[in-house]
Amino acid sequence: MISEEKLKILTESAKYDVSCSSSGSARKNAGGMGNGYVSGCCHSFTPDGRCVSLLKILLSNDCVFGCRYCPSRADSDVPRVTATPEEICELVIDFYKRNYIEGLFLSSAVHRSPNYAMEQLLVTVKKLRTEYNFHGYIHVKGIPHADAGLVHEAALYADRMSFNLELPSEQSLKLLAPQKSKESLLSPMRQLQRERLLFRAEKRREHFLPAGQTTQMIVGASPEPDGQILRLAQDLYRVNGLKRVYFSSYVPVVHDSLLPEKAAEELREHRLYQADWLLRFYGFSAEEIVEDDGNLSSDFDPKCAWALRNLHLFPVEVNRAPLEALLRVPGIGVRSAYKIVEARKFTRLTFEDLKKMRVVLKRARHFITAGGKFQGTENVSAVRGLLAADDRQGRAEQLSMFSDAARSALTGEL
Repeated sequence: MISEEKLKILTESAKYDVSCSSSGSARKNAGGMGNGYVSGCCHSFTPDGRCVSLLKILLSNDCVFGCRYCPSRADSDVPRVTATPEEICELVIDFYKRNYIEGLFLSSAVHRSPNYAMEQLLVTVKKLRTEYNFHGYIHVKGIPHADAGLVHEAALYADRMSFNLELPSEQSLKLLAPQKSKESLLSPMRQLQRERLLFRAEKRREHFLPAGQTTQMIVGASPEPDGQILRLAQDLYRVNGLKRVYFSSYVPVVHDSLLPEKAAEELREHRLYQADWLLRFYGFSAEEIVEDDGNLSSDFDPKCAWALRNLHLFPVEVNRAPLEALLRVPGIGVRSAYKIVEARKFTRLTFEDLKKMRVVLKRARHFITAGGKFQGTENVSAVRGLLAADDRQGRAEQLSMFSDAARSALTGEL
């Protein structure tokens, strides 16, 4: 059994990776232990109210790479430990039986070499599936420069894999992560996407990444503007078929002259997530979302900022506007837009009807008419002031599970 000290070091070292969501797998129990679910892992709760789902751990924090932002980099003065595949497997099964977890997020530093580290990850997940008969959710973080065959075999046993880009440009990678390259990270993503599509086309019975791929980018460690980050995310969705791109605000956990001394603003990370939602569900492009300076507005969420730059397109009549136009109205989310399109087949919608559909009218009323009636403010400066105040209030408010702000945070509706 793994020691408590080793467990503490390896779990602490894994906490900086945010690309560990647990949704999207349809893996079913085939006579063993655990299940993966399309809607995400089941959750258990500790006595103090914390929600526990995935065991998030490194196989090793003993790295031969020198990424400047990483606390496990080769020249960092930190305790080095490495777990064996058997220790990780026993830990997962023990924690599962105790109802602490429903799945595993397994990563590793580049221990000894990329191929050795990837091989140890593969041995671990293969043992879990074949020897320990574990059918729960497993997310494996791939190792850059590892052999394609090892990556392929790991994908046969994992529900999801991620190769973290970390930095959005080749130039920044060369400066801050010299052993990595954009190609060493994008190449396995493309490989896994091709193989996933092939498995699906041939309708094979074997599982092959049923929950797809994710990646992570650090925001604020390098000088790239928001527009460059979003264009890269857009390409990853369109070309490589990624399920999710995660953003992590830079935190100076290690001192280095090449890195900023201060942490990045969390608001920037928040805006990038809002923009990412627009890319994935609202039909926006990265080029539309960013301001003239290539960044996102700090005063307004990206959807409001776009609407204010394009006031000539508003107001739209909710009883006639196409779905694509409704999705671009601030305060109308994806679910609300579909409800509007369906309901107006049977009746002429009013503002009272929209309120019942949970449209956020304090935003939407400035950009829509309902039955020819307009309840917004025509003064552009006044609209900007009201929307900015609403955005600030939403960020400062402590959320209730049943408030409009909480529903927006949970669903991503803008």
